Amino acid sequence: MDMDLDGQLICIFGGGGFLGRYIAESLLERGARLRIAERNIKNAMHIKPLSNLGQTQFVSADVTKAESVARAVNGCDGVINLVGILNGNFERVHVEGARNVAAAAAAAGCRSLLHLSAIGADSASPARYGRSKGDGEQAVLQAFPDAIILRPSIVFGREDQFINRFAAMIAMLPVVPVIGSATKFQPIFVGDVADVAAQALSDPDLYAGQIYELGGPEIISMGDLNRRIAKLTRRDRTFVDVPDFAAKMMASLLGPLPGAPITADQYKMLQNDNIVAPGAKGLDAFGVAPTPLAAVAAGWMEKYTAHGRFGARAKPS
Repeated sequence: MDMDLDGQLICIFGGGGFLGRYIAESLLERGARLRIAERNIKNAMHIKPLSNLGQTQFVSADVTKAESVARAVNGCDGVINLVGILNGNFERVHVEGARNVAAAAAAAGCRSLLHLSAIGADSASPARYGRSKGDGEQAVLQAFPDAIILRPSIVFGREDQFINRFAAMIAMLPVVPVIGSATKFQPIFVGDVADVAAQALSDPDLYAGQIYELGGPEIISMGDLNRRIAKLTRRDRTFVDVPDFAAKMMASLLGPLPGAPITADQYKMLQNDNIVAPGAKGLDAFGVAPTPLAAVAAGWMEKYTAHGRFGARAKPS
């Protein structure tokens, strides 16, 4: 098995983002050279110190603009597309953008393509997000049949937009409303996703044309996740489950506003559990052992704890 990426040039679209940073680090450790493609390359400059001299280059590219994508992948051995949005024109980014990247990688003769999708990707999904992710997968496989598709559950880590958001809310509010309390997730550590990506590109023939669902070691409901975060940050809080009809009303009335607690589309996504499907191929295929939330969260949860690390512990309930 070829475990070595030594000298291979890998282009990462969206490489300046949360997941991009960890994938870049994993690839650099294996000796790859990187080309980070971002709409605004200033957003990716923090990748530079991770690499040796000349190991990382930056290119301005927008997945919705085919010419810029073709320029970015020129001369690359492998391509990774991490670009995704949680709000806005899903079709344009998740379908057309994904198709542009796959078509450009095929035209440039790149050896491998790794496409980041999500659990819940399904062309028949009632949610526009899930539908666009499903259509995007099909578009990618049509243009680049050997593409490797990863569908993670919620990805957690120091800079995530998920656990941090709840931790900040719990730090602020004595009574915490929980939307979609019963919905189950299988949160996966960002470092594990990065290891999978590096392994996939190290041996692309083994994983070609397949879809992998990535979940962590635990399945946990939204309500329990919030309680877990309160415990990690030593906050004694009262949690109130927002009834379904109220969540639906909030989503339709407040959803269109900036900074809304939930959009109509997110409400639809919360109607289904976000967990690895029975029988799906997953982490095992890459020899990656899943990291539990508790093993890594303590380090970055400190900023949310009452009075920091010296705070008094909440009485056990």
